[in-house]
Amino acid sequence: MSHHVPARRVDAANDRLGERLTRAVLDIAGHVPETDEQASRTPERRAQAIASAAASKAAFAAGSLALPPGPLGWFTLVPELVAIWRIQSQMVADIAGVYGVRADLTRSHMLYCLFRHAAAQALRDVGVQVGARLLIQDLPVRLVEKVAAKIGLSLSKRLVGRGITRWLPVVGALGVGAYAYYDTGQVARTAIALFSGEAPPASRRTWHLRRASTG
Repeated sequence: MSHHVPARRVDAANDRLGERLTRAVLDIAGHVPETDEQASRTPERRAQAIASAAASKAAFAAGSLALPPGPLGWFTLVPELVAIWRIQSQMVADIAGVYGVRADLTRSHMLYCLFRHAAAQALRDVGVQVGARLLIQDLPVRLVEKVAAKIGLSLSKRLVGRGITRWLPVVGALGVGAYAYYDTGQVARTAIALFSGEAPPASRRTWHLRRASTG
């Protein structure tokens, strides 16, 4: 029976990591940053510039946090993600500002933009299909917590594989930085597709997302 102990320990570690990530996801989604960006006459061009700057910043932050070697590096996994998410959440708010819709952002919008590309299954309840469009709903707190838990679980499984890069600090840091750059680009792509769609009145608390733009 002893051969089952390691598996149970791994499962327990994954559960703890999932809980930490869930709390981090809720914290990030619950705080929608302010922005100095104003509605632009050329929003797509400005949004792309914002996305590029944010991706570079995220890559640097992630690469720096991935430098500690060996076991010490494992402790930087969650802080690394939180640092990236904060950069990405500011980017999402800035892109919303460019499209003139920052004032209407909610936790649901932030969750969708930040995690749609990485945990699509967990976000199935956030979107409702209406014809050719997907409507993003403003979920109540209970459902937001449920979605965050699913995202945390999904990400915890992926982090186990990424942790091996901590044993190869230089190569690992470069790879982690490159992934953060790519990941931030995916978040920007979702945000631009969402905010460039035809938004209904703010009182309805839903957003149109053009499916063809999400890829």
